[in-house]
Amino acid sequence: MQRQPLPFDPRALDAFVALVGTRPWAARIAEIRRRAASGQRAGLAIRQRHALEFAIERLRGHLIRPPSQAERHAAQLATEAARLSRSLSGAGKARLRERLAAAISGGGTLVPLFHMLRTAALQRSRGFAVQFPGLEDDSPYDLLLTRGSLEAEVACDVVSAEDGRLLHRSAWFRLVDRIEAELHAWLVEYPGRYLLKLTLPQGLQGAWHDEPLEDGALAAVHRRICQLLKTQGRRDHDDTAVLRLDPLVLAARDSDDVGLLPSLRREFGPEAHLSVTAAGRGLFVMAARAGRTDEVAVAMRRRLSAIAPVRLSGTRPGILAMFIEDTDRGEWRSLRDRFELEGEARQFLAYRSARPIIAVTCASRCELFGMAAPDAAEDGELRFRNPAHPEARAAELAPAVLSSV
Repeated sequence: MQRQPLPFDPRALDAFVALVGTRPWAARIAEIRRRAASGQRAGLAIRQRHALEFAIERLRGHLIRPPSQAERHAAQLATEAARLSRSLSGAGKARLRERLAAAISGGGTLVPLFHMLRTAALQRSRGFAVQFPGLEDDSPYDLLLTRGSLEAEVACDVVSAEDGRLLHRSAWFRLVDRIEAELHAWLVEYPGRYLLKLTLPQGLQGAWHDEPLEDGALAAVHRRICQLLKTQGRRDHDDTAVLRLDPLVLAARDSDDVGLLPSLRREFGPEAHLSVTAAGRGLFVMAARAGRTDEVAVAMRRRLSAIAPVRLSGTRPGILAMFIEDTDRGEWRSLRDRFELEGEARQFLAYRSARPIIAVTCASRCELFGMAAPDAAEDGELRFRNPAHPEARAAELAPAVLSSV
């Protein structure tokens, strides 16, 4: 069950912003707002990706509504960051400022730091004493847990679901925003209902902070869609893309705004990228897939294998606390319901390199923002214990390592 956030103090949020730096913070908020204005769909995704920053900025002002639960959780973590800074040594505070500087630069977000703070708070609520040697001593691990006579190291890490996708959501949103004007104009001239299926064997790549480009794969797909519309063609294909334009056939119950997207999702599956453009009585649906299924859990396993040798000392039981970024509620639930994360985590734990690891944990924004089950994991995270570890059955460590599924 998620812990309920405490009431927040706006002065604590001002202290957090002062820790970041008032001018850098203001510049970052302005930058995010500028990027969020680049297109409807991409802009919404960028606002969601920087929800922590926007929540803190809103709560520092004068809200005319009660703060949401997600905003309160963001405020609580910002407050914890400011409180932690006051307890750190000069070197520790300098490292915290370095992490904050990285969080407000380029494609960074507050998620890595807040994931660490939330993990620390979660373990304290389970009866552990928590230290921050990653900040204080520049150790490779972030947290040191103590309970009874046992200690455990925790390395907090973030892996993007985009690393497991050939067709990046960031690139898809940019493509849809880019083609929107042409689709509107085409529907006005050729009213009707259409379905454009795109198969992109090599996918479509793009980082969230990239600026739109006039060349490259995204621009090439855009040009091919425009050419298909211009020539009133029905099919265009080569090794990089297959485009097929057909009439959109809908059942009566699926023809309204409420039933359309669920119907499309049922037809094309959870991994399809969908968009709907309407103009008058015209409707244009695009459905895209990559050349293989998404491998989000596989990307997590690869990340586990990469960090295990370098993020822990090997002298104590180690916990790898993973944050799965860039997922939505549906995908996060699907990863859990299909036991994909468990399967890949347990495969990793069977490796020789995982012998010092006593457990792997997984969380997402659903847990970070305090959502309830079934969107979020019941205990605030998924946990997978390594039964081969010598301390796997130690009662003192059980709250942090006992498998949750």
